[in-house]
Amino acid sequence: MVAVTGERPVSAVEFRPVPWIAIAWFAILIVVVYFPVLHRLINIWSSDEDMGHGFFVPVVAGFVVWQRRERLLSIHWKPAWWGIGVILLGIAESYVGTIGAEQFLQTSAVLVTLLGVLLTCGGVALVRELAFPLLLLPFMIPLPALIYNKITLPLQFFASWVAENVLNFVDIPTIRDGNVLELPQQKLNVAEACSGIRSLLSLTFLSLVYTYFFDRRVWMRVTLFIATVPIAILANAARVTITGIISEKIDPSLAHGFSHTVEGWLIFLVALGMLIALHAILNRFFKDSKPVEGEHA
Repeated sequence: MVAVTGERPVSAVEFRPVPWIAIAWFAILIVVVYFPVLHRLINIWSSDEDMGHGFFVPVVAGFVVWQRRERLLSIHWKPAWWGIGVILLGIAESYVGTIGAEQFLQTSAVLVTLLGVLLTCGGVALVRELAFPLLLLPFMIPLPALIYNKITLPLQFFASWVAENVLNFVDIPTIRDGNVLELPQQKLNVAEACSGIRSLLSLTFLSLVYTYFFDRRVWMRVTLFIATVPIAILANAARVTITGIISEKIDPSLAHGFSHTVEGWLIFLVALGMLIALHAILNRFFKDSKPVEGEHA
């Protein structure tokens, strides 16, 4: 005889009603209202090499949301009407950004408005469930000019300083003037594109995605995220140094154009490999701290 306890099986999932009409309505409004901003953002992704990874951000975030669809359908969608205030805040931010011609305010206003829509439609529980994909979305927005300049200049100086010392060590006479390297056959200008900010932004985004899919431990995710900073900086310094060596020993034209771009991609792949290698090393030393299967990611 089978005893009836009245309890539902643990594996059963109760799907709750989702306000699809409200979601569709708000989605259309966001696209219509922010179309000029979204169009400009796509142009930035296609023209600014520092933001080339922007195309992948919404795709990856959307994939994560799709993976969590059962959990999203099973949570209790309880509208938080104060989310309307967040929507109005996003609209106000967009207005201020438009008046002041501030690109960051205009683009980030889209995310603030999206957050308000999610709160209004599904409440705090929905936003909590979507925390990780929402965390990824700011990576598709260019940094404010003030912060960008504050970061790139020290990185340029560091990369040129490392290159100067290494080139002199390998018997290539080098004199550094700020971020300009004077070599026997040429001058190398460590421009903003060579500062390392490009690989830093892309690598931090990839570290979050990589650890999300391959490691659930919070401390590991934080460690690898922090590690992307020195890895990206050192990798870029190596790129400038290798450019100086190759262009002096082989052909000065290799410091520019297509070959320089390819070299940048190769160095980025090396940096990504270093991040994965660090993960493997940490796993070897802390293999007993892996979470139990089925633990919430």
